[in-house]
Amino acid sequence: MSGLTARDLMTPDVVTVPPDTPVMAMARLLADRGISAVPVVDAAGAVLGIVTEADLISRLAGEEDKPASWFASLFADPARQAERFARTHGVTAADLMTEKVVSVTPDATAAHVAHLMEEQKVRRVVVVDGGKLTGIVSRADLLRALVAPVHVDAELSDERIRRALLAAMKSQPWTDTFYTMVEVHDGVATFHGFRRSDSVQKALRVLAENTPGVKGVKDETQPMPVYIYGGV
Repeated sequence: MSGLTARDLMTPDVVTVPPDTPVMAMARLLADRGISAVPVVDAAGAVLGIVTEADLISRLAGEEDKPASWFASLFADPARQAERFARTHGVTAADLMTEKVVSVTPDATAAHVAHLMEEQKVRRVVVVDGGKLTGIVSRADLLRALVAPVHVDAELSDERIRRALLAAMKSQPWTDTFYTMVEVHDGVATFHGFRRSDSVQKALRVLAENTPGVKGVKDETQPMPVYIYGGV
């Protein structure tokens, strides 16, 4: 996904709703369109929040909530109880929506978008430009980008690939370009020399597979001898 941005990944024609949209209307919208979330925007197009299918399911489940016992209420957080009641008994998008929306600008990298999803534990991020919603990136969008074919310059020479791979190795703290060497022939990268561990062996393969132009990887390294390892 190197080089891809949120603009490349996002779904641009996003279905949105105003804050006064009824709950049932949103449920029908998600079901009819086959989508899992809908941003809530104001008249100017600014994002106010987002309503997901999980929010709607929680709203439905809330209909069977029972009052807490007198003893349990002594230890409950009134603020959290009130927030849950509003979200599980609300009747509009404004009642159900999550106001803290994770957003990025169109030029955010795919890696940054993925990092935010992992860090914030969310399934989607909205793309905002100039304060207005321009698109949405979901986990599915990231996966599609991950499996999309990568177009590599057909004129990449073995030597150019080898230099790129060597530069990538030197950028990693776990590699040892003094004891581990790499050659490239017909696009196949072959590692020679010594390796410190099986973990490094696996990481070298992954590093090579992510280098543009590499068509295959061979590992002919040997475990680092004790007499060498002890001196480094």
